[in-house]
Amino acid sequence: MSTGSATIALAGDVMLGRVVADTIALQGFAHPWGNLLPRLWEPDLFLINLECALTTETQEWGDRSVKPFHFRADPNVVRTLRLARVDCATIANNHIADFGTAGLLETVRTLDAAGIAHAGAGASQTAAQAPARLLARQWRIAVVAFADHPPEWAAGPETAGLNYTPISTYPPQFATVERALAAAREGADFVVFSAHWGPNMRSRPTALFRAFARRVVDAGADVFWGHSAHVPQGVEVRNGKLILYDTGDFVDDYAVDRALRNDLSGLFQVRVGTSGVEQLEVIPVRIGGCQVNLAQGSERSWCLNRIARLSEDMGTMFTQTEKGLGLSIGAVPEPYRAAR
Repeated sequence: MSTGSATIALAGDVMLGRVVADTIALQGFAHPWGNLLPRLWEPDLFLINLECALTTETQEWGDRSVKPFHFRADPNVVRTLRLARVDCATIANNHIADFGTAGLLETVRTLDAAGIAHAGAGASQTAAQAPARLLARQWRIAVVAFADHPPEWAAGPETAGLNYTPISTYPPQFATVERALAAAREGADFVVFSAHWGPNMRSRPTALFRAFARRVVDAGADVFWGHSAHVPQGVEVRNGKLILYDTGDFVDDYAVDRALRNDLSGLFQVRVGTSGVEQLEVIPVRIGGCQVNLAQGSERSWCLNRIARLSEDMGTMFTQTEKGLGLSIGAVPEPYRAAR
């Protein structure tokens, strides 16, 4: 068993295509990270969901009536990920095959060449299901990644695709998740389960989604790390395990919903110790101009209050910290009271 502690930073969707790619070409590879870049170097590991293909392929999957958005960046944009010291990119999502299996496989090769671990898609079902294995100080970390859409992209025994699962606790359907967690647990001290799931622009998970996430941590995950809604959702603690229902967006060029504020999100820093998850800290961020920066002023307060309020509804009481919100697992500190 490892000793001491390590910090794992989790960010939601990082989309480096379209206008972001154009901006990188003009402003440089570091541009997307704004003033957050030094913060991204502090944790022992930095994990993102890569919401685009890194490929020279230009043939889109499907047509615009079936899939209106296709995201890709040139493979050289992997330098943006390396500048932020991204250790692992999950690629089980609804954009990894936007440019077909050729684009998916080129993305995998690009990440491999850059020394960035990945999980959730590959040349076969076996490759897509394989966990990423990382080292944080002495801690052996395994990352498992699944997506619930699109099922058409599911990897087969000999065909490339993503690691697909329906959102279900029905034992025959959940068995794939259980097997993946059992495999990841072998030789690992700590397991992160990544899920790209559910519809866009939803503030709260449904009862089914909550049941699924709880089942995942009961089956062996230490952290459930959700993304896809484009906005942060609440945080729940279950038997000392951490459920981040959605970590929102992190870098993109998306239109902003003025009510849901999908431009406000967070960097979720998890401290791992001998007892498992010891602490979570949420650093509020704002996306603008194809760049993520620390949220300031009223936007910072709005973001913190929103995450705290949604988490309170799940029985989770954050405290206020210098960086944002803090949560000590097992401790009962003076809570941060979200305005209502």
